[in-house]
Amino acid sequence: MSDGFLTDDHHRLRQRVRAFAETEVAPHVAAMESSGRVETALAQLIAAQGWIGVTIDPAYGGMGAGHLAKTLIIEELARISGAMGAMAQASQLGTATIINYGNDDQKQRWLPQIAAGTCLPTIAVTEPGSGSHVLGMRSTARRTGRGARTHYVLTGRKSWIGNSHIGHLHAVVVRTGRGSRGLSAFGVEHDRPGLTATPYRPAMGLRGFGFGELILDRCRVPAANLIGQIGDGLAIAYSSSILYGRPNLTAVALGLHQAIVDQTVSFAQHRRRYNAPLAQLPTIRDKIGLLQQRLMTARILAYHAVHQLDHGQPCDHDLINAKYLNVAASRDSARDAMDIHAAAALHTDLPLERFFRDVQHLFAPAGTGDIQLHRLAEAALGLGHRQWSQRLAHLTRHHPDATQTRTSAPAHPTAPA
Repeated sequence: MSDGFLTDDHHRLRQRVRAFAETEVAPHVAAMESSGRVETALAQLIAAQGWIGVTIDPAYGGMGAGHLAKTLIIEELARISGAMGAMAQASQLGTATIINYGNDDQKQRWLPQIAAGTCLPTIAVTEPGSGSHVLGMRSTARRTGRGARTHYVLTGRKSWIGNSHIGHLHAVVVRTGRGSRGLSAFGVEHDRPGLTATPYRPAMGLRGFGFGELILDRCRVPAANLIGQIGDGLAIAYSSSILYGRPNLTAVALGLHQAIVDQTVSFAQHRRRYNAPLAQLPTIRDKIGLLQQRLMTARILAYHAVHQLDHGQPCDHDLINAKYLNVAASRDSARDAMDIHAAAALHTDLPLERFFRDVQHLFAPAGTGDIQLHRLAEAALGLGHRQWSQRLAHLTRHHPDATQTRTSAPAHPTAPA
């Protein structure tokens, strides 16, 4: 049923990404698991395919393929490596800030580099004392100088920033005043004096993906790097999270969920009990049926939500629901798959324990599951505001007649230095 959302271009794109993931990504998974280091070269190779620019207008060298295409790319990467799926999705959030709020000069300066894979952007909103409570942030920007010499001096600490260790451009949201109109966003290049990424700390899962802290110590940024207007920071943070962050994490969860089902089905078909495959036991077969039911339902919700986004329809709540259900379903299926594997699941010679660890990372980003339920309750009670998918429909709407989905690498796939 989910195939009803997909065009021939979508199917070709999926086949290309799947082939790439199986041949280029899969051989690196074991090393990522054992080394405990951020995988830089593979991230650069993925970016060089042009896939970070999937929603960038072809006028800037992007694919112009829309949000459903973006979901397929992230899903297929995550099916092989949750870490690389997470890497691809995190860069999309930084891309969103420029697409949605960048001026013409910023789009001309940054979007072609992102589309070519020579620039990996990030978004830096979260702080140690303020996660989903964006207005609680304490990092600041102070204006200094006049005219062409105007700069902003940024000071503070950003935490749990996806691709913090490999990003080339950070969209940093900081406080420039009081209240909800007191936040602003700046593009901060990774090599600017005063910006430091703290040493990588290995985490429970998604090994190979770097998410950490960025320290801003009187980091001077030119006024030309202000994204949007002074006071647009909250809108930039919210719109990026809802329109990109939630569907992107949905796609990571979907890819991991598919990997969990594939692994469990293979295990049950080849593991023998009572002189027959484990899959012939009624209790095991019922559990597999439950995994498949969850996966099918999760995929329909995921594709439906981004299909709406591509068509300029109000869909904030669909995106929220898709993120909540996909993360919850993948975690539930990971637990049930562990039960089916029993003691065999505890060894690292099977990938299931990796999948189990990886899915635990998806609950908190772009709003915890509790935040998603809170937003859905607001919608049910009629307390919501105008949806971001309505406000920015002119930018999120996909125009398939204006461009053909590109499934091949860009003409200039130069990897970043």
